[in-house]
Amino acid sequence: MRLYAGIDLHANSHYLGIIDEQGKVVFKHKMVNDLRQTLSVLETFRSELKGVVVESTFNWYWLVDGLMDHGYRVHLANPAAIQQYAGLKHLDDERDAIWLANLLRLRILPEGYIYPKRERSLRDLLRKRLQLVRHRTSHILSIQNIVSRSLGTRMRGNEVKGLDEEQVAELFKEEHLYLAVRSSVGVMRYLGEKIKEIEGVVKGWVKLRQEFEKLLTLPGVGQILGLTIMLEVGDIGRFPEVGNYASYCRCVRSTRISNGKLKGEGNRKNGNKYLAWAYVEAAHFAIRDYLEVHRYYHRKVSETNGVVAIKALSHKLARASYYIMRDQVAYDPNKLFHY
Repeated sequence: MRLYAGIDLHANSHYLGIIDEQGKVVFKHKMVNDLRQTLSVLETFRSELKGVVVESTFNWYWLVDGLMDHGYRVHLANPAAIQQYAGLKHLDDERDAIWLANLLRLRILPEGYIYPKRERSLRDLLRKRLQLVRHRTSHILSIQNIVSRSLGTRMRGNEVKGLDEEQVAELFKEEHLYLAVRSSVGVMRYLGEKIKEIEGVVKGWVKLRQEFEKLLTLPGVGQILGLTIMLEVGDIGRFPEVGNYASYCRCVRSTRISNGKLKGEGNRKNGNKYLAWAYVEAAHFAIRDYLEVHRYYHRKVSETNGVVAIKALSHKLARASYYIMRDQVAYDPNKLFHY
């Protein structure tokens, strides 16, 4: 007899459901998040168990790794692509777990990518770097706003990064403004130190694999962003078309259209936010260092606004990087705005 297991995972508990090849429930139970307890239950069914489905939640690492280490065939379910039967009037953890098992039994389970364990911690460290970069940027923008409001002038980002306490004191004589800006400068400097520390550690542990080396030819992508893209992508072969990759990078607008009319939005959070952030960061660097990119950006700004222009450029860079990774070719400046 063939058995299939589904696990509906939560922060401190999970629901395990096991069904046979006819869909009949043979086991169901809610358990605390204790790997030993889960393994003990599954051991009873090991010889007949054809697979275990775990819902891809924020905390799946410990469970998936533990099951795989003990020889179970694990499938990571993509919850964004799973639709429950529309006729159901009552949903709970038990039904969710059984539904996952049934999707595996019927071979229609939308699966997520189980990222290799050996590189996962470095990927998460680079995710922390991106988070710190965003925090630092928020302080830069805050200082720029204070300067514009209080002094009636503009200050470039690099000028803000170079501020010290003496310069802040010269610019802001009013005590409260001085304290506000000095606080942001102090936090910004601390974040900059941590960002450099993370970059140094990552560079010492991992290098760009051969299939990703040509990413460095793409405008705005240096060693750290190249490593970020590599560690987030894992295997470019899992994206059959450039549109799939662009969507995964959150570069594609999420809309629902019926009969030519806009009916609403889809899941805007579906995809990889870290790749989205990485390509936005690359876009900012590319605008600064590449004339043709600079011109494209400012043409877009004149037609829309800065936010839309940056997203449009990051979309171009994401699409270009897909072909660079897939085809193992260097960046071609004549094709960037045609991808």
